[in-house]
Amino acid sequence: MKVYETKEIRNIALIGGAKSGKTTMAESMLFEGKVINRKGTVDDHNTTSDYRPIEIERENSVHSSLLYTFYNEHKINIIDNPGFSDFVGETIAALDVADTALMMINSQSGVEATTETAWKQTVDSDCPVAFVVNQLDHHGAKFNDTITALKDYFGDKVTVVQYPVNSGEGFDTIIDLILMKQLKFKDGGGEPEISDIPDSEKDKADDLHLTLIENAAEGDEGLMEKYFETDTLTIEEMREGLRLGLITRSIFPVLCSSAKHGIGVSRILDFVTKSCPSPLDLTGRADSEGEISKYNAADSTKAFVFKTSIEHHLGEVSYFKVFAGELKEGQDLINARNGNKERISQLFILNGKNREKVDKVIAGDIAATIKLKDVKTADTLVDAKGGGAGFVSAALPDPLYIVAIKPVNSSDDEKLGSVLTEMHKTDPTIIVEFSREAKQLQLKLQGEFALNTIKWYLKNEHKIDIEILPIKIPYRETITKIANADYRHKKQSGGSGQFGEVHLRIQPFVEDYKKPTDFPVRGVEEHDMPWGGKLIFHNCIVGGAIDARFLPAIMKGLMERMNEGPLTGSYARDIVVYVYDGKMHPVDSNEISFKLAGRHAFSTAFKNAGPKIMEPVYDVKVSMPEDMMGSVMTDLNGRRAMIMGMGAEGKNQIINAKVPLAEMGNYVTGLSSITSGRGTFSMKFDQYQQVPSDVQKQLLKEYQESLEEED
Repeated sequence: MKVYETKEIRNIALIGGAKSGKTTMAESMLFEGKVINRKGTVDDHNTTSDYRPIEIERENSVHSSLLYTFYNEHKINIIDNPGFSDFVGETIAALDVADTALMMINSQSGVEATTETAWKQTVDSDCPVAFVVNQLDHHGAKFNDTITALKDYFGDKVTVVQYPVNSGEGFDTIIDLILMKQLKFKDGGGEPEISDIPDSEKDKADDLHLTLIENAAEGDEGLMEKYFETDTLTIEEMREGLRLGLITRSIFPVLCSSAKHGIGVSRILDFVTKSCPSPLDLTGRADSEGEISKYNAADSTKAFVFKTSIEHHLGEVSYFKVFAGELKEGQDLINARNGNKERISQLFILNGKNREKVDKVIAGDIAATIKLKDVKTADTLVDAKGGGAGFVSAALPDPLYIVAIKPVNSSDDEKLGSVLTEMHKTDPTIIVEFSREAKQLQLKLQGEFALNTIKWYLKNEHKIDIEILPIKIPYRETITKIANADYRHKKQSGGSGQFGEVHLRIQPFVEDYKKPTDFPVRGVEEHDMPWGGKLIFHNCIVGGAIDARFLPAIMKGLMERMNEGPLTGSYARDIVVYVYDGKMHPVDSNEISFKLAGRHAFSTAFKNAGPKIMEPVYDVKVSMPEDMMGSVMTDLNGRRAMIMGMGAEGKNQIINAKVPLAEMGNYVTGLSSITSGRGTFSMKFDQYQQVPSDVQKQLLKEYQESLEEED
C-alpha cells in the first residue's frame, strides 16, 4: 500500500450516543473510499466495525474499532467508538490520538445525555469537533430543532455548513453553504448531482452562508480583514477559516447525512480532507519532560500506544499513533516506562478484524502491531538510539460502580483472575482489586452496563459462572473514652501449660493526648496503621511483673485485634495502649499465652471505652438539568447525604454533597433513572465519620449474626 505523507493523513474519531449511527457511518465511509465493495448493516450483523460476537448479538458497539478509508488522495483513519458512557475509556483513548472528532447526532433525538458526556470528553482533550446530524431520512427527523438544541447546549459557534432540503422519508438533497450549491444524492451514496440553489432556498442559504463566513473569518486576523474588505470569502478561504476555527475550538461545523443510505457521506469525507486539520496543523504533543513531538518524519521515532485488544488467532494487539519519525518492521524500540527493548516484528493497518501488512508507518499515522513483550496501553515507544521520555496519557475517570465478584466453582478462582486482568489491559477503566480487608475480589467500573458486558464474556467466551455480591464497606472502629481491662490466660492439659496475665488501659489517640500520672512510662512504640490512624503502645511495666521478652507477644495480640476490630471485624485505629501490670509463671508462661492475654484484655477494654464505628464518606458532585434538581436532592437526602452547596456549570445545576460510601452502591443506576440519563456525578474519598447510632446498632447485629452462622 502507498505510504501517505503526514500532510495527507486525517485522524477522526466517531463519537456520540448509542444509535446515532456511528458504525453505519464508518461502514459508508469505507464504501465511499472503495475499501469495501459492499456495505454491511448493523441489522444484518456484518459491519466491518462491529465484528465481535457480543457486538453482533447486542447490535451495539462495545469496543472501539480502528478503520481506514481513502478520499481525495488522503488516508483517513477512523476510530469508531461505543456510545454508552460505561465505555468512556474507549472514547477518551480515541480522542487522545484523533485530530478531529465527528460527533454523530440522531436527528430524531437531538442532544442526548450521551451527547453531553461525549462533549465533555472533547473539552477535556481539547479536540476539534464537527457535528454530523444523521438519520435525516427518518420521518421523525427534526433538523431545525436539533440545531437549536446544539446551539443551546454548546454555544453560538455551532455553525451550519449544510442543511437538508427534504428531511424525512425520501431525504436525498442537501444545500452546501461552502460550495453554495444544491447536492442531490442517489440512494446508496456516491458523488452527488450538483446544481444551483433553487429560488425557494436562496434567502435561507444566503443568511446561513453569511453566518458561516463571519464565523470562519473570526479564526484568523487576515481572513477577518479580507472579509471586511470584500464582504465575502472564497471557498478556499472559508475552508482555511474552518480549519483554523476547528483547531482553536472557536467553530463547530454542522454537516448532514443519512449514513444508512450513503447520503452526504462523500461530502463529509471531502470536508474531512479539505477543512479538518492534518497532524501537521496541530501543536504536537509534549512528553513528561516537556519535549514536544511535532509529527516530523525526520525526527527520532516516538509512538504512543493508545489501545490494547486481545484477538483470536493474534493474541495481544497494540494500537499506536506515531508522533515523530517513522516506524518500520524489524525496528528496535525502547519502552519509556520500563526501559525494556521491544522489536516490531509486524506492522498492520486495520479495518476491524481485517488487517493489511505494511512495512512502514510515518509520523501522524495510526497502525497496530503484535507480539510485544511488555507493552501496556498508554506506554510510549521510543527509538532505541534516540531515547526520550514517555507521553502522559489522558486521565481516566474514577470508578462509579463497585461490586464484588467470585466464581461459583472455586476451582475457577485462578482463571477468573487471569481473565479479569486481560480485560483491564483492554479497558483500563475496568479496575480489579482484591480487598484484603473485605476478603473480596472487587470490580470497579463506570456502570452496570460494563458489568453486564463482563458477565457476558465470562459466561460465553470463558465458561465461568460467577456470583455478583455487594462490596463490604471498609468501616473503621475506634473509641471515645478511657477504659481499663485485664485478662488471665490459663490453660493446663498435662505437661507444660499456658499462663499469662495482662493489665492494660486504652484511650483515644488525639494530637497532644495526655498520658496518665498513676504509673510511669518506660518505653513507647508508635505504629502508623496501613489503613490509616495510629496505634501507640506504652510499656509501663515495673518490678518485673511481665518479662520484657513477652512484650512483643502482647504487641502482636494487640495488632491482631487492630486488624480485626472487636465490633464488626473491621480495622481499628487511633488508640493509645498502656500495659501497666500483669503476672507470669516461671514454667507455663510463653509468648502465645501473653499474645492471647493481651488480645482479650484489649477487646474487653475496647468495648467499655465508648466504641464507635466510622464509615468512609465521599465528596460527591452531581450535575443535572435544573428541572430534575428536586428529584436528585430528595434521592440524596434518602442516602444520608449532607448537602454542602449548590451552583451551576453551563446549562446544568450542580449539587455538592458528602455521602457515605454505604449509600452509593447503586447510585450510578439510580441517578440515571431519576434524570433519564442526563445526570452525571463524580466521587472522591473525603474522610471517615462516625455512623449514626441506629446504623451502628444494625451493623453490630449483622456482625453478631454472621459469627453465629459461621459457628
